Amino acid sequence: MDLQSSLCFIFFTFTAIFSLFSLSLFIIRFNPCCSCEICTAFITRAWTSEFVNLSDWYTHLLRNSATGTIHVHVLNNIITANPDNVEYMIKTNFDNFPKGKAFSDILGDLLGRGIFNVDGNHWRFQRKLASLELGSLAIRSHALKIVSDEIESRLIPLFSTVAEKGENDENDAVLDLQDVFRRFSFDSICKFSFGSDPGSLTPSLPVSELESAFDLSSKRCAERGMTPSPLVWKFKRLFNIGSEKELKSSVNVVKKMAGKIIKERREMDPKSSKCSDPGQTNDLLSRFMGSISDDDYLRDIVISFLLAGRDTVASALTSFFPYYFPKTRSMRLYPPVQFDSKFTKQDDVFPDGTFVKRGSRVTYHPYAMGRMERIWGPDSLEFKPERWIRDGEFRQESVFKYPVYQGGVRVCLGREMSLVEMKSVALCLVRRFDVKVVNPNRWLRFLPGLTATVSGGLPAVVRLRK
Repeated sequence: MDLQSSLCFIFFTFTAIFSLFSLSLFIIRFNPCCSCEICTAFITRAWTSEFVNLSDWYTHLLRNSATGTIHVHVLNNIITANPDNVEYMIKTNFDNFPKGKAFSDILGDLLGRGIFNVDGNHWRFQRKLASLELGSLAIRSHALKIVSDEIESRLIPLFSTVAEKGENDENDAVLDLQDVFRRFSFDSICKFSFGSDPGSLTPSLPVSELESAFDLSSKRCAERGMTPSPLVWKFKRLFNIGSEKELKSSVNVVKKMAGKIIKERREMDPKSSKCSDPGQTNDLLSRFMGSISDDDYLRDIVISFLLAGRDTVASALTSFFPYYFPKTRSMRLYPPVQFDSKFTKQDDVFPDGTFVKRGSRVTYHPYAMGRMERIWGPDSLEFKPERWIRDGEFRQESVFKYPVYQGGVRVCLGREMSLVEMKSVALCLVRRFDVKVVNPNRWLRFLPGLTATVSGGLPAVVRLRK
C-alpha cells in the first residue's frame, strides 16, 4: 500500500506540475499580460465599475472603434459589430470560419456531436435532415398544436390564477416571468423533441430534474468559454473538482434521461426503429430514428435541439415584456444569443482591414450591433417601427445587420417556428392580462450562459384586463 500511495502521489504531482508548465507556456504565447487598455481592464475587471454586463462594456468599446472591431488579446479574440465582417464570416468566406475544435471542446460534454457543435460532414448531414423535417407541413402543424395546447391548458390558467389572487388580496400577486417562460418553453420543446411532457408548468410548478441539470450544464459550459485559458477548466476536469465536477454530474443526468427516452422509444417498435403510436410520430426523435441508428449520436442531436428551442424562446419572451409598450424592439437590443464565436482556419483579412491570424477566435456580437448608431442611426435605442417599414410595407433588414437568427449557411432553421411561438404567447397574454414589471427601470443584469438569462428573474404584477 505504501508503494502504491507513493506512485499515486508521484503521478498526481507530475500531472500538476506539467499542467502548470503548460499553462505558463500558454500565457507566454498569448501574452495575457498585455498592457493595452482593453486587456488590463479585462484582467483586473475594472470594467465592472462602470458597466453591469460584459456585453455592455464590449458594446462601449465597439462603438468607439473606428472599424467596429476590437481585439481582446488575453482571450486571443477578435470581436466585431461590423455588418461587412459578419457577412464575410458567416457567408462569403464561411469555410475559413468553422466552429473549430476549441469551441467543440467547450460544449462537447453537453452537446457531443450535435449540430451546433460540429463542422464538416456531421454538420451537413444534420442540417439536411433537420431542414427536411422542420420544413414539412406535418411537423409545423404539430409544433403549433403543442404551443397552442400549452398556452390554453397551462400558461393562461396560471396567469389567471395569479391575477385573481391579486384581486382578492390586499397585496399584488407577483409572478417571475422568466421562470414561467422557461417552464413553458421547456415543456413545449420536450414534447416537440422527445414526445415527452415534463409538466414543469403544471399548477404546482414542480422542479424538473432534467431541466435543472440542463440549466446547470449550460451555465458551466458557458463559463468555460470565459476563462483566459482552456487549461484552467481542463485542469479542473482532469481532477474532477469545482465547476467541472458539477458539470460532469449534470451532463450525466441529461444524457441518462435522454438515453432512457430513446431506449423506451426504440423498444416500442424495434423493427422499424420508430414509435408505433401514431400520435407520437411527429416529434423530432421519432422522425430522426429512421435515419440514425447510433443512439448516442441521436441523443446528441436531440439535446442540441432542446437547447435551441428552449432557451432562446424563453429569453426572447422575457426581454419582450418590460419593453413591449414604450421603449424598443426587444430582440434587436436583447437577442437571446448575445454573441457567436468561430475559429479561423487560415490567416485572413476582414473587409474593414483587420488582420485575422490563423487559430484566432473571432466573434460577432448581435447584442452590440443592435445598439450601434452607425447601423441604426442616432435613435438606435428608441422604439421606432417605421425604421422597418418602406413604402408602406415591412422590410426585413439585412441579416448581417440583424444576425439574431445568424445568417448565411448556418441561418437558423427554426426561425419561423420560433417567431410563431413567441407571437402566439405574446398575443394571448397581452389580450387578456395587464402585465407590469415590478422594476421596469432597472438595468438587466445577465448571468453567464449560452443564452441571455436575467439575474434575479423578472418579477411582474399580473392583472386581468377589464
